[in-house]
Amino acid sequence: MLGLVETKRQVVTKYDIPKIWGNSCAGWDFVESNGTFGGLLLIWDDDFFKIRNSQKGERWLCVEGELVKYNFYCAFILVYGAHARDEKLVVWEELSYIVGLCQVPCCFMGDFNEILQVEERRGTDSLPLSAEDFKNWIHDMGVVDLPITDRKFTWFRGRSCSRIDRVLVSLEWLEKFPDTRLHGGPRGLSDHCPIIAEGRRQRDGPRPFRSLDSWFTHEDFLRMVKEEWRGLGEAQFTDKLKDMTGPLGRWYKDKFGDLDRKIMKFEEEIKKIDDAVGDGVHDGTVEARRKALVTCCEKWYVRKELHWKQMSRSRHVKDIDKNTRYFHNLASARRRNNRIDALLINGRLIRSQARIKIEIRDF
Repeated sequence: MLGLVETKRQVVTKYDIPKIWGNSCAGWDFVESNGTFGGLLLIWDDDFFKIRNSQKGERWLCVEGELVKYNFYCAFILVYGAHARDEKLVVWEELSYIVGLCQVPCCFMGDFNEILQVEERRGTDSLPLSAEDFKNWIHDMGVVDLPITDRKFTWFRGRSCSRIDRVLVSLEWLEKFPDTRLHGGPRGLSDHCPIIAEGRRQRDGPRPFRSLDSWFTHEDFLRMVKEEWRGLGEAQFTDKLKDMTGPLGRWYKDKFGDLDRKIMKFEEEIKKIDDAVGDGVHDGTVEARRKALVTCCEKWYVRKELHWKQMSRSRHVKDIDKNTRYFHNLASARRRNNRIDALLINGRLIRSQARIKIEIRDF
């Protein structure tokens, strides 16, 4: 998916697309410019994204469709933010309305013409009212502002520089693509840096062993560990730890598996009993079964919450709403932010993961 802002084109034809995309196997939609002002263009691979619907305004372009490979229905919204506060408020209101119509995970991208932190504009020591409006809109929409890993600013003009180009995604998007990351491309002759979003996770080598707190809530866990440990005999301690990863993995897959599926199964059984009671079927056996199901379901709720608390490593879990999507988002953001995508070595910016690992090890 390629989004271009400020095309300054009143007309885009099928002959223009291959010159930009490289071939004619692409879908596209555009918003015409007002003279030499503005203009938006979205281009996508027809085999990768199947469009179902499109809507547009003066400063935004929305395409709904399916990411075929992932069977994921979503919307891409290209934005060119206004300059005046009143006009910005109109744009935010229009985008809120469009998202309400779409009712699918969304990815906003483009030039928003607004900052979120004072650090995002050189020489600024306070946020303008329009920035507070933008922050409130992001909060109300429940979207996440993805960080850029390799640069501080995206727009330059003389001594002025700001981060006004960004990508915002819904929580559902991050749940599907938790490793979505941003980095900037070369600016060239433009005063904006292109923003590149990637969702593919690179291999980082073997992951360290980690036990999960939720395992200890299962009645079979310690017994299984003792039996497997005895079965490894008199091997070295570190070798036994390494050999335990196989049995632990199999046990986890068998006993825990898909946490959401297990919880859903208990909830469905509880609903069946509630429906039966609603139809007048109720006795001691029914009540006992319902209590047993509720007890089991509560255990799996606790295990799921423990899992995401540990993964998120949040220090504020006691003071916030116990919402597993929140912890899921924190865990994903932590994984994205902790990754070293580039390293400045002797004045040169190195992006090769193999080279970065060697330099860190040698240091």
